[in-house]
Amino acid sequence: MGKILLLLLIVVPALEVWVLILSGGWIGFPVTILLIILTGVLGAALAKKEGLNAIRTAQMQTSQGQVPGGILLDGICILVGGVVLLTPGFITDALGFFLLIPQTRAIFKGFLQKILQNAVKSGNFVYVSNNPGNRKR
Repeated sequence: MGKILLLLLIVVPALEVWVLILSGGWIGFPVTILLIILTGVLGAALAKKEGLNAIRTAQMQTSQGQVPGGILLDGICILVGGVVLLTPGFITDALGFFLLIPQTRAIFKGFLQKILQNAVKSGNFVYVSNNPGNRKR
């Protein structure tokens, strides 16, 4: 996993620079800069809206005695999407909007669930419950 992350940290910025140079040549430097700023502002507004919705839903589920597991994964996706949108570039902006829009976020959420389930099964991730009914004396 570490090697993949390192590769992404090298390849993605290089691709972003390449796409920015191409777009600057195609649509012009000022329009490219304007698009980068516009996607950042729109992304921040969408991240705030979706984040607040996720918090409200988690609070409602918790007050009804439900475990907000699915909404926590939404929150992770929204956080990552918001952070990725802060980085300049069109590739990361596309990924950020993908993670912020609820219909497309569901795809990544399913992928994230599988990763977490595999981590729990392999013992790399341990879930500890605070439920008093499960405690041994």
